[in-house]
Amino acid sequence: MTPISFAGPFISMLTEPNAVQIRVSLDDIAPEVWRRLIVPLQWNLEQFHLVIQAAFNWWNYHLHEFRIGGLRYGDIALLEEGSVEGDSRAFDQREVRFRDFEGPGTAFAYIYDFGDNWRHTVEIEKLLALDASPKQASCIDGARARPPEDVGGIPGYEQFLAVIADPKDPEHAETKSWCGGHFDPEWFDLATANKDVRNALKPNVRRRLHQPKPKRPKSSS
Repeated sequence: MTPISFAGPFISMLTEPNAVQIRVSLDDIAPEVWRRLIVPLQWNLEQFHLVIQAAFNWWNYHLHEFRIGGLRYGDIALLEEGSVEGDSRAFDQREVRFRDFEGPGTAFAYIYDFGDNWRHTVEIEKLLALDASPKQASCIDGARARPPEDVGGIPGYEQFLAVIADPKDPEHAETKSWCGGHFDPEWFDLATANKDVRNALKPNVRRRLHQPKPKRPKSSS
């Protein structure tokens, strides 16, 4: 991962950028789980945290932090409350905006749920000069479903996939019920993800608790 350094606002000889294209992927899962996002250039990391939560349909139940150039950024009050001896100082995520970053090709980490430790790699792909400055974020591409919440991190997810794939496993029925009766690791619906992302900053946003079940084909009469 290339550490990010900070610079002043982006300046273009032709058109001033007003948005940034970002790729976010979950580490240590293959095939890869990822989303491509368009985010207003003036947005800060607190807003981007909500965008990531929406893009992957995480439930925002757990602590999170960004790690940039060896420093930690997040909700200072929550991180200090949940800190343990040896944790480095946390800085306010609201003080960092995308216009502060050096430019395309840089990357940093986003960690969600310090128990399951879902680590995401965030890469700034390009700056965009859109006809109108965006008021919302959007999701333009992606692949595969994120693991269920509270599944137990990477080891727990691997075990979960093995159990739901084997109807003869003694834990199959209980595990299938726990995840809502259906889970397809290959599932991704761009329209659904984009709708969620566009609503990411709205108050009291509801998350889907489970993956939608596939519709049964209509029987021919």
